Amino acid sequence: MRILLVEDESKTADYLSRGLGEAGYRVEVARDGLDGRHLIEEANFDLIILDVMLPGLDGWELLRLIRRRSQVPVLFLTARDAVEYRVKGLELGADDYLVKPFSFVELLARVRTLLRRGPPRERERYQVADLHMDVLKRRVTRGEARLSLTNQEFALLQLLLEREGEVLSRTLIASEVWGMNFDSDTNVVEVAVRRLRAKVDDPFPHRLIHTERGMGYVLEDRS
Repeated sequence: MRILLVEDESKTADYLSRGLGEAGYRVEVARDGLDGRHLIEEANFDLIILDVMLPGLDGWELLRLIRRRSQVPVLFLTARDAVEYRVKGLELGADDYLVKPFSFVELLARVRTLLRRGPPRERERYQVADLHMDVLKRRVTRGEARLSLTNQEFALLQLLLEREGEVLSRTLIASEVWGMNFDSDTNVVEVAVRRLRAKVDDPFPHRLIHTERGMGYVLEDRS
């Protein structure tokens, strides 16, 4: 998923960009309001993180521009803690508001929550490399081979395809596929991924399901 970060403080921008990148997101950074406006007008993003006080064009004006174009989730960052600033941002259409200084863990949790709130991707078919899924027909093929998957394997693969290129944590996978709260002593996700790989990856020369150590799993074509 693509995130636009509009932040003029270099240290903050570099820190957040690196952290979000390590969490599996593709991040583009605008260092002032004018660059932010250009990127908003030229590209589509799944989430925008927006500082309020920006040179060139402030966050309020950028938010008005965003809301004239789309309903992409917007998270405001600001050093101003006054209630009227929070109210103004929410009234203009911001989805969430985070006051500096903040912990990266909290920001990441809010980012994930906002992305889950976004409109569901109602797709009937998925394709990555030679892997094809037809959701309505419950049919999965890789190349010329038909893959026989259990219901849980199908749901897990569909989740990975829906979030292609995004690193999914074990907690998220457990919640989305099994509707369970993650227990660190439970290896249900690892077992499920291993069984899915045995069907989707092992018989073929190029792997599509990859492990990001300490983070989770991602499905993408790296050939």
